[in-house]
Amino acid sequence: MATYIMLSTLTDDGAKTIREKPARIKEVNEELEEIGVKVIAQYAVLGPFDFVNIVEAPDNVAIVRASEELAARGSVKIQTLAAIPIDDFIAAFE
Repeated sequence: MATYIMLSTLTDDGAKTIREKPARIKEVNEELEEIGVKVIAQYAVLGPFDFVNIVEAPDNVAIVRASEELAARGSVKIQTLAAIPIDDFIAAFE
């Protein structure tokens, strides 16, 4: 499984949903698992993003599918970054 960082910002609709039903965040995590993306860690953050999620997916196609599925709902905007384990990164230079 590949590791990805998902940076997300709530839209006005998303913020309203979270305010009314904070547990929705965990429901979305379960929905991601159903399409093959596992949430490893999740943080609410201050700054330009509302959440930072560390996730695993089988490949780029799976993470694109998950990102687009969430974005299509209109409640969140997502930036996804592929993450390379540091040992793999160092090995690329050896």
